[in-house]
Amino acid sequence: MAEFAWEARARSGEVRKGVMEAETEDAVNAKLRQQQLSPVKVKKRSKGFNIQFGSGVSTKELVTFTRLFSTMVDAGLPLVQCLDILANQQKNKLFAGVLQDVKSSVEQGATFSDSLRRHPKVFDELFVNLVQAGEVGGILDSIMARLSVYLEKRAKLVSQVRGALVYPAIVVTVAAGVLTILLTFVIPAFEGMFRDFGGGKAQLPKLTQFMISLSNGFITYLPLIALVVFGVIFGVGYANRTPKGKRFFHRMLLNLPIIGGVLRKIAVARFTRTLGTLLQSGVPILDALEICAKTSGNVLIEEGIMHVRRRISEGQNMADPLMEAKVFPDMVVQMIAVGEQTGALDQMLNKIADFYEEETDIAVAAMTSMIEPILMVGVGGMVGVVLAAMYLPIFDLAGNIKGE
Repeated sequence: MAEFAWEARARSGEVRKGVMEAETEDAVNAKLRQQQLSPVKVKKRSKGFNIQFGSGVSTKELVTFTRLFSTMVDAGLPLVQCLDILANQQKNKLFAGVLQDVKSSVEQGATFSDSLRRHPKVFDELFVNLVQAGEVGGILDSIMARLSVYLEKRAKLVSQVRGALVYPAIVVTVAAGVLTILLTFVIPAFEGMFRDFGGGKAQLPKLTQFMISLSNGFITYLPLIALVVFGVIFGVGYANRTPKGKRFFHRMLLNLPIIGGVLRKIAVARFTRTLGTLLQSGVPILDALEICAKTSGNVLIEEGIMHVRRRISEGQNMADPLMEAKVFPDMVVQMIAVGEQTGALDQMLNKIADFYEEETDIAVAAMTSMIEPILMVGVGGMVGVVLAAMYLPIFDLAGNIKGE
């Protein structure tokens, strides 16, 4: 199956565009005619040069689609009409093309969930499985409403992860850039000025001598330093693509002194929210756990969830294997055990998710308030030491002139 970008004219004269998967261009033309559309242009999309980062559809657009779709279905509009309306009013051309393709697939007799499954970059496995559960249970409108709430909460967790990791990384990168500029341009300029004044290096303060030596060494070995830095970045990126390397880095992230605790809270919130939503929507627990494992975002947590899934398939409950996996706090496992015993596991999971989302908010705020001054003091101290080293000889020279 290949992707074809198509452009066709409706009976009303309106020109429509979209993307369709088919074996040949003739198959696309045939499908368009079945939809009472006159093909204008059909072109095969090149996979080699079609570089796309992510799905091309934002979470906000996906949430808006699910909310509007839920409202339309609840109002009694036919499925195909809902998709047609939402595709025509969609400003994102890529998303509009995807919705047109989903609509075409439904018109040809495929189920809504199978039509969504044709676009895994936009509609992930969790989305498709929830829609499938809604179709089977006849509650597609409520499932879509529940799904939009879930997507909003998941987007909030993602932003918290970025806030926990990106901010320190940006500050450290800026600090490294500032230090490079100081060592490469600022200190050599001061060294030339000291030389013009006739002062030998031996006559300069120890701190100034150290900074000048550091600058000279940095400039001399700059190509080697750059090569080492790029080598480390490439090596880490390559190692993170291997199973052992990814496992090592994911374990390291969870065990970091400050950030690790935040990431564990986020992992608990994501797991419980996802599993609770799936179970509440009627997805079988084994399928739900497999989806939770794939969307966990951490290899260790994924392995722990799959261990729980295997043990449940053997007839055990959920709490005992979770305790064996040691990926979640004991309190969470005990609350899940209570939920199993009372027959309200989905409700208990959502309560745990609510609690840990609040805990994540508090933890991220505390971590940011702790890291921010430390980083600022570190960067300020670094710049201050360099400036002090460069101005000490000037202060000494001014004192000598005043003494004379």
